[in-house]
Amino acid sequence: MSDAQTKILIGVDGGGTACRFALSHAGRRVEHRAGPANVYSDFPAALETLTAGLDALAVKAGLSDLTGARLYLGLAGVTGAKMAARVAAALPYPNIVVDDDRRSAVTGALASRDGAVIGIGTGSFLARKSGDRVTMMGGWGFVLGDEASGAWLGRRLLQHVLHVADGLAPATGLTEAALQQLGGIPAGLVDIARAARPAHFAALAPDILEAARAGDAAARMIMDEGAAYILRGLAALGWRPGETLCPLGGLAPHYAAFLPDEVAASFAAPAGSALDGALVLAAEVGR
Repeated sequence: MSDAQTKILIGVDGGGTACRFALSHAGRRVEHRAGPANVYSDFPAALETLTAGLDALAVKAGLSDLTGARLYLGLAGVTGAKMAARVAAALPYPNIVVDDDRRSAVTGALASRDGAVIGIGTGSFLARKSGDRVTMMGGWGFVLGDEASGAWLGRRLLQHVLHVADGLAPATGLTEAALQQLGGIPAGLVDIARAARPAHFAALAPDILEAARAGDAAARMIMDEGAAYILRGLAALGWRPGETLCPLGGLAPHYAAFLPDEVAASFAAPAGSALDGALVLAAEVGR
């Protein structure tokens, strides 16, 4: 392994929709984009994406051998050390760190700043950085977690539609529209939900958000519940208004309208992407 090889840094940001690769060497950065790489939902397919993507990255960079490179992989579906070790063992790189996709997102978003991150898309997580310490919260997945996320919002709406059917809550324009969109029969929602993936629930989130902005009581209640979770999480992490707060993911910025003004006023643009963060963390591999 040559010294030149150890100076090659590779960062990977792998998600359920797409996987992005970046290589930094001799002052040059090369990137590549490939298909999904969720190692929990489909390990063989994710491994194929990673292997082919790293090979394509080498070709783009004009490098014949990446064996000695330092790699940091932030991947969706890495649920713990066992899964991380399984991924690392399946790839032919000795200088590799595999983690879930939260730390690279936090590193990219905050860079050298202290502050917090709310990552809210189809799933959700929160994190706070203070000096060299990063504390994570959430990221447990849809079955038991992902509060405030798009998937959680969609499921919460269907629950509320059934509450309306049971006479526990009044119907609104949103609940009526959702019921009709999904077949018009309350009992049918159970079968739909049983077969649905997180992305299917999350597809309802834009309708909830639009209805909440228009004043729909059910939509507003659901968005307020999501905002309350964010506030509880930030408080538990020790974040205070005035500190940097980076919203990440497609849904996070929209929560500004449902959070207290002093919290929304702390929203700040991310310094960089999760891919940028993965490259920063790659530089620390082996140190």
